[in-house]
Amino acid sequence: MENLFFIFFSFTATFFFFFIIAKFLWSQNPKLPPSPTPLPIIGHLHLIKKNPLPQALHLLSSNYGPVLFLKFGCRPVLILSSPDSIEDCFTNHDQTLANRPRTITSDHFSYGYKNFGFAPYGDLWRTLRRLSTLEFFSSASLHKNSFIRNEEVSHLCSILFRLSRDSRKVDLKYQFTLLTAHVILRLVSGNRGVEESDPESEKRFLDDFKSRFFSSMSMNVCDYFPVLRWIGFKGLEKRVMEMQRMRDEYLQRLIDEIREKKFHSTGSVVEKFLRLQETEPEFYSDDVIKGIIVLMFNAGTDTSPVVMEWAMSVLLNHPDKLEKLREEIKSNVKHNGLIQDSDLSSLPYLRCVIYETLRLYPAAPLLLPHYSSKRFNLGDYEIPENTMLLVNAWAVHRDGKLWEDADVFKPERFEGFVGDRDGFRFLPFGVGRRACPGAGFGMRTVALAVGALVQCFEWEKLEEGDVDMRPVFGVAMAKAEPLVALPKPWPEMVPILSQL
Repeated sequence: MENLFFIFFSFTATFFFFFIIAKFLWSQNPKLPPSPTPLPIIGHLHLIKKNPLPQALHLLSSNYGPVLFLKFGCRPVLILSSPDSIEDCFTNHDQTLANRPRTITSDHFSYGYKNFGFAPYGDLWRTLRRLSTLEFFSSASLHKNSFIRNEEVSHLCSILFRLSRDSRKVDLKYQFTLLTAHVILRLVSGNRGVEESDPESEKRFLDDFKSRFFSSMSMNVCDYFPVLRWIGFKGLEKRVMEMQRMRDEYLQRLIDEIREKKFHSTGSVVEKFLRLQETEPEFYSDDVIKGIIVLMFNAGTDTSPVVMEWAMSVLLNHPDKLEKLREEIKSNVKHNGLIQDSDLSSLPYLRCVIYETLRLYPAAPLLLPHYSSKRFNLGDYEIPENTMLLVNAWAVHRDGKLWEDADVFKPERFEGFVGDRDGFRFLPFGVGRRACPGAGFGMRTVALAVGALVQCFEWEKLEEGDVDMRPVFGVAMAKAEPLVALPKPWPEMVPILSQL
């Protein structure tokens, strides 16, 4: 009994000793932004365990201000949740914040930091970013690959039409995920992954694709406590390494198959990089190509389906907005056929619907983290070198001081809006040098899919009342309950759908 008492006393005394030391050291730097007193070792992690991270950080910012300084284990973290602080950072210190923090997943998944998503800011990053933007995401490239989006959305509508004839309910989360996987895979390789259109083949393809490329960019406990990487938590890293091995086999096989075909002029991402490899083999190595591919798979297939699902959900909860959108499509799609990518520019309300969906339900509620390469001043605060920066886009998008009726779905607020950012209060695609280069591609894919489903089908909810809009926060913000609904083709669309 005495030994137990002694152990308890020693543990308590040690804890309070480190607590007092931590409090003392924390208070010695008055130039840091406001912050709660950290606990020894874990820092502020105990303050965010009860709520999803964006909500937990919003609650802390409500108490301490929109510029907040925390410690996640050994990592200093700067949290921003106001347009002014975000503008200051990414206008005056954009280059300082142009890096990403290193993590276990990025160590293994980035092929030695050889893709523009995780490469350190410098010549390699600039070259890969510029090339990817010009070759795959420029206006000319988006126009050139529009046939992929048109064909895959047409295929989706054909599937839904067949299901509607049997009055079968549709899992739209599944269908949107399948659509996006086909679009991205065709863009990357020229192949949609599965030629058979039967449901079992499609399901096997998607299960296999998701197991390799979905939701793998998050940080884990070893990123905050590096010592755990060496004392008992090696299993976490082994799992990451095993997934990378599976990915690498798949990606190398994909590259080799296209190389063996001697470039059949599909215009795919891989084909373009292999042509560059012929002239600069050392720079455009297979690892560089695989790093680009995996980034496109991760970024594209884990976000666009989420936005499509939120958009359809919120439209079903607002039938007046749904009808307004349908009337716009009927009035402005002049040809007698399914909506095409080229029609999107004449559908401003559809764009408003997508933007308002992104405001309320941002695909990335916390923008991908940035990392300071040197010390810098943010207003009166001094931000240390090697600080991770998180922008709470979810909090900014729902701030009642910035948006009238902030929690209300009101697409009309974006009428006349040009661009993809509004005074640093609307940040769906990131900000600064590291902003998403595929924003235009993502917007077109989402808008085309949502527009086609509204044009072709009347949608019925399975139950009375509103669609469940509870979110699940992760790297992407998904719906807690997948959207399932009943499609019924509009009479005037039946002849068109029958021909798909």
